[in-house]
Amino acid sequence: MKTDTAHHYWAEEWARAEGAGKWEHPEPEVMAYAETLAPGARVLDLGAGVGRHALALARQGFAVAALDAAPEGIAELTRITAAEGLTIDARVGMMTELPFADASFDHVLSWNVIYHGDETVLRAAIGEIARVLKPGGRFMGTMLSARRVPVELAKAAGREISRNTWVFEGPGDKIHPHYFCSGRDLLELFSAFEVCRLEDREHDTPGSWHWHLVLERL
Repeated sequence: MKTDTAHHYWAEEWARAEGAGKWEHPEPEVMAYAETLAPGARVLDLGAGVGRHALALARQGFAVAALDAAPEGIAELTRITAAEGLTIDARVGMMTELPFADASFDHVLSWNVIYHGDETVLRAAIGEIARVLKPGGRFMGTMLSARRVPVELAKAAGREISRNTWVFEGPGDKIHPHYFCSGRDLLELFSAFEVCRLEDREHDTPGSWHWHLVLERL
C-alpha cells in the first residue's frame, strides 16, 4: 500500500493559492532561525509548497533550493521567483528520493511535511535529509506528536493502519496517512543527529500538538 499520497490533496490547495492563505506566509519561528544562519548559506526547503519559506530565504540572500511533490506548488513558486528576479533551484520530486548530491546543504528546512506517510516513508525521508546535509549541517522541522491522536479521534473516526500511522475520515489531508510519534520514537528516528532544540507544543488551535526540532547532522 502506497502511503506517501498527501501531496495529491495539497496539489489542489496550491492550485487555489491566492496569496492570502496561512500556508503562503513564512512562519515567524523559521524567520527567527534564519537570522542565525551564515550569510549565503545553502538551504533546502523540503516540501516547499508555493514557496513561502524558500522565497523569504532567497530574498535574504541565501542560496535556496526548493522541492515539492505537487507540481502546482512548484509552478507558483517558479512564477513568483521569475517575477521578483530571484534565483531558486525549484524542483518537483519526492522527499524519499531527493535529487541532490551528498552533503549539498548547510541547512534543510521541512515545516509540517515529512510526517505525511508511514514509518517506512518517514525513515527514507530522514535518511535523505541526512545524506544531503553536510556534516555539522542542521535540520529544522516539525513532526506530529502522539499526544495529538486522541484529539483527532475526538473530531473524526480514525484507524491506525500501521505503527504510529493513522488515517481519519472527513475533509482535509488526514484522509491520507500521517505519522504521529512520541519523544522516544523521534529520538530513535533521528539517531544520525544531535538534538539542538526539541519541544512539543500546540500550533494555532488547542490540541494541535507538534514537535518542533532543530537537529545537527553528526
